[in-house]
Amino acid sequence: QLQLVESGGGSVRAGGSLRLSCKAYGYTYSPYCMGWFRQAPGKEREGVAAIYTGDGSTDYTDSAKGRFTISRDNAKTTLYLQMNNLEPEDTAMYFCAAAFGWVPPMSGTCAAGISGWRYEGQGTQVTVSS
Repeated sequence: QLQLVESGGGSVRAGGSLRLSCKAYGYTYSPYCMGWFRQAPGKEREGVAAIYTGDGSTDYTDSAKGRFTISRDNAKTTLYLQMNNLEPEDTAMYFCAAAFGWVPPMSGTCAAGISGWRYEGQGTQVTVSS
């Protein structure tokens, strides 16, 4: 059973940076897709970024483009999200997610959305103050 454990959240001032990590445990074959989504209090889940572990291709939602970078280590056991120029609107619980197939299913891609993820972690809190 794949398990995902996030770390790296915290409190920063607007304009600051954070790097989130997600360690994956308990798998034999690497998930096709891994990604991040977030949820702020009282709001719907929102996709942030996704990566195809096969070739490292990435996808970002508009709110993340140009500021956030998703990556994974060479052993493909840890996923990262580098977040720069953070804004108060980025305040949310950030979740790591994974799937052993395309996201969404049968799409042939790993999209930075909220549908199709099979596994998710417990989340790490990011708070950005103005």
